[in-house]
Amino acid sequence: MLWGGRFSKNIDDFFLKFSSSIQFDIHLLPYDLKVSRAHSKMLGKCGIISKVESEKILNGLDLVERQYIAGNWNPLSGNYEDIHSAVEDYLYELIGEAASKLHTARSRNDQVATGFRMWIKDSVDALIKLLTDFQITIITLAEDNIETIIPGYTHLQRAQPISLAFHLMAYVEMLERDKKRFQNVYDEADVCPLGSGALAGTTFVTDRSFSAQYLGFTKVSANSLDSVSDRDFVLDYLNACSIGMMHLSRLAEELILWSTVEWDFIQMDDSVTTGSSLMPQKKNPDAAELIRGKFGRVQGNYLSVSSMMKGLPLSYNRDMQEDKEPAFESYKTYSESLKLAALLISSLKINKNRFSAELKGDFMLSTDLADWLVSKNIPFRQAHSIIGKVVAYSIANNKKLNELSIKELKTFSDVFDQSVKDYLDIETALNRKKSFGSPNPLMVSDQIKKWKELLEVD
Repeated sequence: MLWGGRFSKNIDDFFLKFSSSIQFDIHLLPYDLKVSRAHSKMLGKCGIISKVESEKILNGLDLVERQYIAGNWNPLSGNYEDIHSAVEDYLYELIGEAASKLHTARSRNDQVATGFRMWIKDSVDALIKLLTDFQITIITLAEDNIETIIPGYTHLQRAQPISLAFHLMAYVEMLERDKKRFQNVYDEADVCPLGSGALAGTTFVTDRSFSAQYLGFTKVSANSLDSVSDRDFVLDYLNACSIGMMHLSRLAEELILWSTVEWDFIQMDDSVTTGSSLMPQKKNPDAAELIRGKFGRVQGNYLSVSSMMKGLPLSYNRDMQEDKEPAFESYKTYSESLKLAALLISSLKINKNRFSAELKGDFMLSTDLADWLVSKNIPFRQAHSIIGKVVAYSIANNKKLNELSIKELKTFSDVFDQSVKDYLDIETALNRKKSFGSPNPLMVSDQIKKWKELLEVD
């Protein structure tokens, strides 16, 4: 134990097991070693310990790492509170008394916070890479479906015609926002708390900027009390994971719907689907369903840490040990879900002509017809009312819009003439879009080109 001097009894075995975090904070071992190297170098540089002692500690830390990698040291086999105490205990075993000087001018509070920030930064880099790869996968599919017409929905009711490419590119935009959120998390985590001590700094003259620079931080924390009690960067990380998983869940839901017999729009590859133990004909979209289902645990991790933090007084409290396992689990779940989603998208088969005939004369062209009336100097609200009556008439007479004669249309407005028929052609509906950001094929193609340049796609 790192703290047993004032106690007359050993810690209860059950309490030690209950309180130990080593089962999950072992993920921080590489970072803990880096933090200790930085601190040892700083102590030697500032003359707080001798350079000989500093070098002995550094060599010992290298040996700890080698022994762990070689499988000669298993910190999980001992009775430790956390990975930090395990390292210090083993370091003492390897190099003796010099190990006892490593903890001068630091606390586990700033030590843990520093290593965790480093882990957050590395995991953010990995997630941004996965998000970019997924964007490229989506863009590849979109580029092949610029002319593939599908219904666009509001309230899960058919609204206006769009293209599959246009629909997919909406997710590229979502993923870019996810990347920006994670970049903000990176910037927030890029502040070094090492040297803050337990909460109030130290009486030694240290060089915190040296430690920060050695560890790759661009900034040093300004308030020691805040340094060890801040977990906003963890909450923002978990929130970014949660929103990212929500986006994947929405995509998964659409893939599930599109793969049904009723939609008959896509086929998922056999490699990412399963069958039924009872019904031989079944092909189930389990991969998409699991992505959709795993959102709950990632969202729960955010709620867990935010609930834990809400009532804590400054500065450090043992409750804050509960911040790491949710972060590790969220990273694992989200990163694996991104990889699986990319596999799903890259292996899809698209029924490109699924809606071509079905949407000819469809009521989804109603807004186009209202716009046509506006071009004939009919106020939009009046045009909206006229087309609404046209739709009601068509439903009552079991007709599509393109099956109505000009004579029938004129009963609703005298301005209808033969030119309105052009607006009832589903094949040209997308080309009529003029506003920036619309599903006009030329605009979608231009957006795909710009994204490919931005993401450096060959």
